[in-house]
Amino acid sequence: MTDFVLHERITDSKDWATILFVFCFVLIAANRSVFGGRFAEFSKLALSNKYIKIYKDSGNMTSSFTISFFFVQLVSFTFFIQFLLSYFGSSSKYSLVTFVQIFTFLSFFILSKYLTEKIIATSFNIEEFNEQFNLLKVNYRTYIGLVLLPLNAILFYNSNPSPFVVYTILILIITGSLYSYIVSLKTYQNLILGKLFYFILYLCTLEIAPYYFMYYWFTKS
Repeated sequence: MTDFVLHERITDSKDWATILFVFCFVLIAANRSVFGGRFAEFSKLALSNKYIKIYKDSGNMTSSFTISFFFVQLVSFTFFIQFLLSYFGSSSKYSLVTFVQIFTFLSFFILSKYLTEKIIATSFNIEEFNEQFNLLKVNYRTYIGLVLLPLNAILFYNSNPSPFVVYTILILIITGSLYSYIVSLKTYQNLILGKLFYFILYLCTLEIAPYYFMYYWFTKS
């Protein structure tokens, strides 16, 4: 007699991702409607630094425009990290649990890094530079996150993306991040030269070391 073994069929739902994508696009549309002029200048950030000059006050860090787009940025980068883990066979891109874990880790990493920077900046008396530098980084990271969001949707619903496309997107993200640092250094070169020692210490401890340890943790895990 033949014995039949029943295996549970596990299917990954995409509904949660669809809801998140739609919510993010609605949030972008709402910001465009409410902050029309600001959004128009922000959309030109890759071509012009006019937005940086207009909204350079540190108070813009806690504005509803920045905070709402910060959420979109987190969602966008979380989707891309989860996709990369799935692409290299470490996880499933349809797993809501994995998404929540990555989202939580990213949120904790960015916020704890921001608070640590504020403490160190106060100790070294470079609060002005730290606030403006952080605002500049947030703006460029948000811009990259917004551009990445529709690409994430394509990658998420595409079962077999081309390696060329994946690596091209990854290179563009790295290039965009490096470009933002170059712009930051150029914009605040007078402040940096005035406190060069503190800036080098700041750069090594808060801009290089955290990402190195995060990379080390991911590769070893």
